[in-house]
Amino acid sequence: MVSWEIVYTKQAKKDAKKLAHSGLKKNAKELLEVIEENPYQNPPAYEKLTGDLSGAYSRRINIQHRLVYQVIEEIKTIKIIRMWTHYEK
Repeated sequence: MVSWEIVYTKQAKKDAKKLAHSGLKKNAKELLEVIEENPYQNPPAYEKLTGDLSGAYSRRINIQHRLVYQVIEEIKTIKIIRMWTHYEK
């Protein structure tokens, strides 16, 4: 099975640093491995977002933080948008 390519936004790269400092890197890494195989795999549960992030998906890293990503089917790419709380600007 072909795995997906994962790309990161500038914001996601900044978020990755915050995750490393908060001890959540392992949780995020596990989620990234799941979506690299299949971005629609359930479990772990995911939610389709609406509003500003319409078309993106969200999975919990922990109770507060989420991994937010977009699936670009045509080029088998997953764009990681956020890896921190998406309620904080």
